[in-house]
Amino acid sequence: MSHTPGHTGGRPPRHASIALDGPLCTSCLICVVECPAWCIHLTSHAEPVPDLPPGARLRTHQVLDTFTIDYGTCLYCGICIEECPFDALAWDDRLLAPPPMRSDLVVDPTTGDASSGATRVIDLDVLTQQEQSYR
Repeated sequence: MSHTPGHTGGRPPRHASIALDGPLCTSCLICVVECPAWCIHLTSHAEPVPDLPPGARLRTHQVLDTFTIDYGTCLYCGICIEECPFDALAWDDRLLAPPPMRSDLVVDPTTGDASSGATRVIDLDVLTQQEQSYR
């Protein structure tokens, strides 16, 4: 049986998706580090903390810019959800339909849209080389 791009063969969606509550995310990177498949990517930038008392030292906090999940490598294990100390990640009841293209598996959970190519998809050969370099 061959697979034709753009044709799902009438298959129903198989997996739930992961939802991100953006305002709760502190860009702490725990989900990224704990993910066994390395399928979560986020970018953030530092902004000054507003309304500091007079004479206080300047402090910054991280603000989330992008958060994407590559469902092509995701194991659907839920470790990211369990490890998030701020409850910013949760299972979403919406099911993911099989996409027509592999690149459509990289999804921004805040919008549910496929990435526009701004997110890198991990090359498994490079990943294996990186893992071997740590041993």
